[in-house]
Amino acid sequence: MGTVVTAIISIAAIGAVCAVILSFASKFMAVKVDERILNIQECLPGTNCGACGYPGCSGYAEALASGEAKNNLCTPGGAESAKKISAILGVENTDFEIEEKTAVVRCRGDLSSQQKKMDYKGIETCVAAKQIFGGERACAFGCLGYGDCKNICPSDAVCIEDGLAKINQNCTSCGLCVKACPNKLISIEKKSLSAVVLCKNIERGAVVRKKCSSGCIACGKCVRECQYGAIKLEDNLAVIDYEKCMDCGHCAEICVTKCIQLSN
Repeated sequence: MGTVVTAIISIAAIGAVCAVILSFASKFMAVKVDERILNIQECLPGTNCGACGYPGCSGYAEALASGEAKNNLCTPGGAESAKKISAILGVENTDFEIEEKTAVVRCRGDLSSQQKKMDYKGIETCVAAKQIFGGERACAFGCLGYGDCKNICPSDAVCIEDGLAKINQNCTSCGLCVKACPNKLISIEKKSLSAVVLCKNIERGAVVRKKCSSGCIACGKCVRECQYGAIKLEDNLAVIDYEKCMDCGHCAEICVTKCIQLSN
């Protein structure tokens, strides 16, 4: 019995000593945290998308607190986050206006437009399907349709309709879908853009026509009829120079395959 009591007392003493040591360690070895960092993190959406160029929201908050970063880099948070961050940092917000952006899927090849080259029976993700001869659809440049972008979107801004990814008004332009797309079809663009070319196929027009009725066939009609010289053909694909584009919408009206669409 005496042995048991002695053991209990010994353990209690050791515990008390350890508690005292930890108490002193927590006091004298504590790392001071800038409270502004925690406050800034509360103003950020917490998606950790990296659109700001920093490793997650905590990394961006640290950069803001140190004066390294501007407060307009969080596109998901938008102007509201920038305004709150400005108040925490005590800086003017007028110089940090954020232009609204959205994700754009550069493809119109839904199931009714694209031809199939095989029946795919594997794992139903875009990344997996691409490993098997570029997917089941004839166009290896188009949307694979399994929704990797939809599954990663934190804002429920992506849906799959008729085998094609589409972006809705919930988009915060975080860029996670851009990283998820194995065919690099999605890009973050200004909402103010009028016309966009929804195709990435760089094959010859005759080849594209056989694979997808909605693809760019490099006919050059948009190039010839653009009175501002804002469109050119690069690698068999129409490309719009937005510095020259005057948002007239004529290219979308005359596009033979309707792969040029008005975004507004």
